[in-house]
Amino acid sequence: MSSHKQRMALRVRSLSYPQSSRINPQAGFTLLESLIALAILAIALAAVLRATSASTSHVDALRQRLLADWVAQNRLALHAGRGDWLPVGTQHGEDAQAGLVFIWNEKISSTPNPAFRHIEVDVASAEEPEHTLRHLSGYLVQFPRR
Repeated sequence: MSSHKQRMALRVRSLSYPQSSRINPQAGFTLLESLIALAILAIALAAVLRATSASTSHVDALRQRLLADWVAQNRLALHAGRGDWLPVGTQHGEDAQAGLVFIWNEKISSTPNPAFRHIEVDVASAEEPEHTLRHLSGYLVQFPRR
């Protein structure tokens, strides 16, 4: 090959593969790029941890409300099952459900029909008695005695 053809071949090769696009085997991420990537990862993981924590606390609150609902339903079912005819007024007590202690308050009032009594049951956690978890109301019926 002549020297002119060799120069042309080198020129074509150098034009088609510029210096900046050649692969450098020692190229990698800079320290700044690595730190930015780690910072983004840390922020993302913190957001996931916070979402998981919030979800766990919501599940605990839902569990307490469900158990309080069971306490209230049990109080109404107890009176209906025994055929209780409660005096007008209020009653207070405690009940345990799934290892948690709940405070219940029952308010019994008269109705226009003398054979019915209205009962309202409020249930709260023993740790926070001022915060009602469940309010349930129903009626008691006085059956004639034979």
